[in-house]
Amino acid sequence: MEIDGRHVEFSHRDKVFFPEAGLSKGDLIDYYLAVAETMLPHVKGHPVSLERFPDGIEGKGFFNKDTPEHFPDWIETVTFPRREGGSFHAPVIESRAALAYLADQAVLTPHLYLAPVGNLECPDRMIFDLDPPEGTRDFAAVRRAALDLHELLDEPGLAAWVQTSGSKGFHLLVPLDGKRDFDEVRDFARQTARLLVRRDPKRYTLEQRKEKRGCKVFLDVLRNSYGTTSVAPYAVRAKPGAPVATPLEWSEVERGAEPQGWTLESVPRRLTQKEDPWAKLAKHAFSLEKPWKKLKALLEDTPPAEEED
Repeated sequence: MEIDGRHVEFSHRDKVFFPEAGLSKGDLIDYYLAVAETMLPHVKGHPVSLERFPDGIEGKGFFNKDTPEHFPDWIETVTFPRREGGSFHAPVIESRAALAYLADQAVLTPHLYLAPVGNLECPDRMIFDLDPPEGTRDFAAVRRAALDLHELLDEPGLAAWVQTSGSKGFHLLVPLDGKRDFDEVRDFARQTARLLVRRDPKRYTLEQRKEKRGCKVFLDVLRNSYGTTSVAPYAVRAKPGAPVATPLEWSEVERGAEPQGWTLESVPRRLTQKEDPWAKLAKHAFSLEKPWKKLKALLEDTPPAEEED
């Protein structure tokens, strides 16, 4: 099949990848071709880690950080240094043909690194990962966490975009100008989360030990680290029903959106009915210079939470 001037061969399109939903590898390929125009602006220019399931979600899955040798040379790559020494060649998704080829290679989910290929030390996005309290499906709690964090980020002058994770919760993304390194960005995210914990310590926590969180929502900022990833917008997850990490309007969160509310089958229809909620995200790139000063002032004016003792 010719896709944007590239010849892509597909094999075993009828192989079942999602038994419960009766969806095949062919359905996965068709999905990524259908959403490519919307998805590509969100993934271009960033390396990805590839989550693959050659025998579908009931088989063994694995990650490819390094681009396999049999991949065609038109799949772009970037040399990604490892902190412990050495490097690997991370793939970069730049075209519809690349998305389709990866789907044929049983890549269900591309996970994005947070820094662009031009500067892998400095992220151009900050991520907050919000899941329900451990062992629950309290989506109301995690929706409230997303809305509270969204409102808080506005105070130092930032804006956040939200998507379902396609798994248990929601991801908030703040686009950055790429002038701060991972340590600085993670520290800003942690201090933002600390402020929310101070304001509402009965609902939120930064406690990393699961057994000590109780019924609180953990405000996870740990993805803001060198070499970590976050699920790509519009990526399919390896879960029954083929849920999709779906960008949302904030009003949809307010109306009760659920983490697995959109799927491989419903997202293409959704995109024919409404504009991508993240369509204008690329026009924003926030500096943290002034927000840092405002955040520190807000923290100084707010008494520490008990968990900080």
